[in-house]
Amino acid sequence: MTKNTRTPGHSPKLTKVRKFSFAGVGALGAAALAFSLAPSHTQTTTDDAAISTAPVAFSQHPIKNVQARLTDQLAGASLKTQAIAAKKKAATDAVKQKAAEAAAKKAAAKKAADEAVAKKAVARKAAENVRTVQAASRSVQRPAIETVALKTVATKSYANNLDGWIRQSLDIMKRKGIPGSYHGLYRNIMRESSGNPMAINDWDINAINGIPSKGLLQVIPPTFKAYHVPGTSWNIYDPVANITAAANYAADKYGSMDNVNSAY
Repeated sequence: MTKNTRTPGHSPKLTKVRKFSFAGVGALGAAALAFSLAPSHTQTTTDDAAISTAPVAFSQHPIKNVQARLTDQLAGASLKTQAIAAKKKAATDAVKQKAAEAAAKKAAAKKAADEAVAKKAVARKAAENVRTVQAASRSVQRPAIETVALKTVATKSYANNLDGWIRQSLDIMKRKGIPGSYHGLYRNIMRESSGNPMAINDWDINAINGIPSKGLLQVIPPTFKAYHVPGTSWNIYDPVANITAAANYAADKYGSMDNVNSAY
C-alpha cells in the first residue's frame, strides 16, 4: 500500500508544472468568458462598450400623474371647442336679434305710416262731410234769404218811373252778384230806348229775323229768357225784369253794363 504522504494541517506543495497548468486554465476560462460577452460585430466603439457596460437604471415605483395630465389636456381641448361653439352661437344670436329688431322697427314705422294715412283719410272725410253739410245749409238758407230779400224789395217803395225802376233793379242785381252802376244802366237805357219801357226795334237784323229787340234796354226774347233773373217778371216789357236781364247778359259778355257804350 502506498504511503499516505498528507499530513493533517498541511497541503501538498504545488510544483511549477501544476502552477502553470492552473494559470493556463484560468486564462483560457477568462478568454472564453470575454469572447462570449463580446458583440458579434468586430467594430465596437468605445461609446458602445461604455453604454453596454453601463448599468441600466429603472424604478420599481409606478409613474404617477400621466393619466391625469392627459385627461386635463382633453378636458381643456373640449372646453376650447365649447367656447368656440358658444362664441359662434352668440354671434349668430346677435345677428338674428339685430334682424328681428330691424324687422320690428320697420313694422312699427309701417304701422305708424298706415295710421297716419288712415287719420288723414278720416280727417279728409270729416272735412268733406262738413263742407257737404255747410253747402247743404247754404243751399237751404240762400232761397230763404232771397225770399226775404225779395219780400223786402216788394215791400220797399220805389217810384214808378225810370229812377225807381233802375234803383229796384240795382237792389236785385246786388243780391244776385250782378255788377253794374246807376250811371251805366241809365246811360245805356237812354241810348237804346230813351227810357220807354214799351220800345221795340222793328227795323234791325233781329227784327228781320223775327226776334225784334224790346224794352228799356232792347233785349231780344231769346236773350231775355236765357238771362232772366229769378224773382222778376217773365214779361219782357216789365221795366225791372228787362233792366235786370240785360244787366245779367252784359255782365256775362262784357263784365258789366258799365263797359257797354254801343249796341250790344
